[in-house]
Amino acid sequence: MSTTPLALPIAVPEPAERDAIARAEVLVASPDRNFVTLRLTTGDGLVGLGDATLNGRELAVASYLADHVVPLLLGRDAQRIEDTWQFLYRSAYWRRGPVTMAAIAAVDVALWDIKAKRAGMPLYQLLGGASRAGLMAYGHASGRDVPELLDSVRRHLDEGFRSIRVQTSVPGVRTVYGVASQPTSTGGRYDYEPAQRVPLPVEEDWDTRAYLRHIPTVFEAVRAEFGPGLPLLHDGHHRMRPIEAAKLGKSLEPYDLFWLEDCTPAENQEALRLVRQHTTTPLAIGEVFNTAWDYQTLLREQLIDYVRGSVTHTGGITALRKIADQAAMYQVRTGFHGPTDISPVGMAAALHLGLAIHNFGIQELMPHSAHTLEVFRTSCTFTGGYLHPGESVGLGVDYDDEAAAAFPYEPAYLPTTRLHDGTVHDW
Repeated sequence: MSTTPLALPIAVPEPAERDAIARAEVLVASPDRNFVTLRLTTGDGLVGLGDATLNGRELAVASYLADHVVPLLLGRDAQRIEDTWQFLYRSAYWRRGPVTMAAIAAVDVALWDIKAKRAGMPLYQLLGGASRAGLMAYGHASGRDVPELLDSVRRHLDEGFRSIRVQTSVPGVRTVYGVASQPTSTGGRYDYEPAQRVPLPVEEDWDTRAYLRHIPTVFEAVRAEFGPGLPLLHDGHHRMRPIEAAKLGKSLEPYDLFWLEDCTPAENQEALRLVRQHTTTPLAIGEVFNTAWDYQTLLREQLIDYVRGSVTHTGGITALRKIADQAAMYQVRTGFHGPTDISPVGMAAALHLGLAIHNFGIQELMPHSAHTLEVFRTSCTFTGGYLHPGESVGLGVDYDDEAAAAFPYEPAYLPTTRLHDGTVHDW
């Protein structure tokens, strides 16, 4: 018997000319806020778009793409999505991190867009077809006081939302994340774009004890006004220590929250053990995560109920699909990040993925501005509280270069937060 090892060709086959990536463009525009978009074009003219926006650090991703990734893409086979993902992730040696993963995500989503267009179908069909008729969405209600908040909830209900996130100002604290009516340096809505166009980040203040006293009274008022059936959510924005998060979760149990989001900085995954021991309020974590490794302990020990990753910041559809499948093994559902720091391209990708997977939970929705929708023309719809990506082939999003040219990039910084004694705190 011969012991000669089987010799296999090592070289990757050359792509057909039509499938080769012939052009890769990094597009930066600021239609009310900054967005970074990757546009790939194949040899026969198919175009794919990917979102690479990293709020407050946009140019870092634009440079990573233009200087380090685009040269590697030209001539590659646009049909080899998994292979390209693994190549970009493993060959750089320095893995993970928001800049790297946002760049990989942009490539990945653009390739899925091309593949679905090649197949002549909307992307969700290529991902296995629809698992539901539409995606339940939640909106962002907020107010500087309870009466203003209740009015905001009513407006969101009138707009068609059937699930609502609740955020309010805190007595004794000047500015609180997520409250639309607070003043900003530019006069815009704070919750729409907290990153402000100023030379240095705006400094805000914070008082956790005042917050913990105040928030249960807010939910008591909302439940008294709107009853027990309306799904209510709340974002803690990483500002609590684990025992404080546990205390808040327990104090909110009478108000039956859909979820409590980012109650404590989740880089310390073991901290969620303490929170879980003390409250049955459902927990949502992960909008600042970048890879499946960030979720490993949280899923295996069932310390959370919803994964909050975004297609844009977690390596694209290829990576987030794997995280969702891993979460499904532990009966954890999705709640993909979806405010306006995700471009309409990233949002469309999230909707196609959410429509296809079985363990979808809810989708965050903050409608984009009119200027943004001039640049990104999308087929996504919102009707009766439900989102749908539409039936256009691919993602269903087109990029208007002429409209984008009217909105050049402008530097903007997210705020920073300090306690009353001057200590830097989590924003």
